[in-house]
Amino acid sequence: MTALLVLALYIGAFFGSFYIAKALYKSAFEKKGFNKLKTVTFGDESAITANRVASVISVIAVFWMWVAFTNSSIPLPKFPGPYSGDMTFTYTAELEDGTKDDATVSMRVYREDIQQTLDAEGNPGREPAPAEIEPGDGFAKNDSLTVARYSFKVVNVWQNDDVSKKDGSKIVAINGNPIAPGQEISVPEGTIGLTDKGTPTFEPAVGLRMARLYLPAPEVVLQRFIWLNKEGYQGYTLLEHTWFSLKRVVLGFFIGAIVGIPIGYAMGLTGWARGWFDPIVEFMRPIPPLALIPLIIIWFGIGEVGKVVLLFLAALWIMIIAARSGVSGVAIAKVHAAYSLGASKWQILSKVIVPNSLPDIFTGARVAMGVCWGTVVAAELVAANVGLGKMIVTASKFQLTDIIIVGIIVIGVIGFAIEVGMRALENWLIPWKGKV
Repeated sequence: MTALLVLALYIGAFFGSFYIAKALYKSAFEKKGFNKLKTVTFGDESAITANRVASVISVIAVFWMWVAFTNSSIPLPKFPGPYSGDMTFTYTAELEDGTKDDATVSMRVYREDIQQTLDAEGNPGREPAPAEIEPGDGFAKNDSLTVARYSFKVVNVWQNDDVSKKDGSKIVAINGNPIAPGQEISVPEGTIGLTDKGTPTFEPAVGLRMARLYLPAPEVVLQRFIWLNKEGYQGYTLLEHTWFSLKRVVLGFFIGAIVGIPIGYAMGLTGWARGWFDPIVEFMRPIPPLALIPLIIIWFGIGEVGKVVLLFLAALWIMIIAARSGVSGVAIAKVHAAYSLGASKWQILSKVIVPNSLPDIFTGARVAMGVCWGTVVAAELVAANVGLGKMIVTASKFQLTDIIIVGIIVIGVIGFAIEVGMRALENWLIPWKGKV
């Protein structure tokens, strides 16, 4: 249900941002006059540029959804949150002779992260004490307990009753509503039920917000980011983890490109090379890098070489196919024109084939870099003791979701920066892309 809500909100934000950005751009930035318009825009890639207003709205929408689904202190609209405070419910106990008696259970629902917070004196917070109550008359006595939000409580109401469960006492009603073992009753504060053996349970209402264990608030992630840069994790700071991962990715991608591009050119230019390499490339291309980890360990050990080799293989096949596609896509009319002007084979390669194949190679490089970043987590599973992937995997074992999200954000930001940098480099080196 929550996933469908997130999807619906994102789709709504997408279409909403489209109309907002379109209206703002048209009123403030769009040039007027027919001579300023291209004859064809739909289907012409060169006519499409990123609308930065839509980009800003997209980022804001994603950030707002992050805040809305967490117990964040950021003053933005949020979805209904979990219940906290005091609530009571009444249970009816019945003896074997049919005698019944009512008693009240007082539940104090507190924040699940209260022990992780600090009071005014800098001491960790403590679990609140149960509410003070009178036991009451009759064989069923009143109870008082505490339970954390997003938690679950089994309420042993017989622990202070005059007649225990073993003596034949059983729960037959909650708040006056008949109930049997295995059934539940919903109340505004949560859900009250009986186990299969007839013991009452209470689960506080959680609303639409997620517990910190599953999705910490943005400010919690920011605090963890600062802490990782100061204190580090597993003996290394966040900067050191990032540097080792970036070094492995760049080295693996670089070697893959150096080896893959010449092979791709050879496959695109000679039938012998195409026949020789095509079975190998088409066989290895569908194999995910993760499947190669056992062989990598056996062949190269658990050192740094194994991780770089895995990333090299992740990039190699992509770069081969990109270079081959670039060569195959060169218009034959350009080659004929160069030959008619007396160009040699070397000149054809350097002046016609390479410039025209560079757009495909850059596209393949961008894809390969993304795959390498996706593979680095698996590569650092190969007995690594440092790296973003290692940090994420180790944190997952201890359910440190905030560290996991910090690692994911850092990988995403670096990947985005690399993508933007490669786009800029492509525009600088290949200004003719989409124009010839």
